[in-house]
Amino acid sequence: MVDPIFQSSNYQLSRTLLDASVLRHSAIAANIANAETPGYRRLDLAPDFASELRARVTAGAGPADLRGLTPSLSEDVHARAVRPDGNSVEIEEELLAMNRNAVEYDFLTEMVSRNIKQLRLAITGRPF
Repeated sequence: MVDPIFQSSNYQLSRTLLDASVLRHSAIAANIANAETPGYRRLDLAPDFASELRARVTAGAGPADLRGLTPSLSEDVHARAVRPDGNSVEIEEELLAMNRNAVEYDFLTEMVSRNIKQLRLAITGRPF
């Protein structure tokens, strides 16, 4: 009875995006921590994750197809060095990215929570 809810495409997509959001938050935190480190290059999610996810969703991927997709970090090749020592971290951009990531994370946790609340309602007959 529980499996259909947790195996739905929306739930699996939200879960995959939550994993990516947590990983991106770690990258942003590392970027901020190394904003003064000479030669440090900005990290972000690997660009192939977003394109692969988009391709799978567009192709109508099922829950099993999304489970195999794992986000990873890589050096941001588009970030330019902003300091003479080669560091490519712009602290203002990182803070904006952190805020944007927090909003996305909140939205995704609400999506996952909604699935669990529906299950609770089905079992107990009470919404809370």
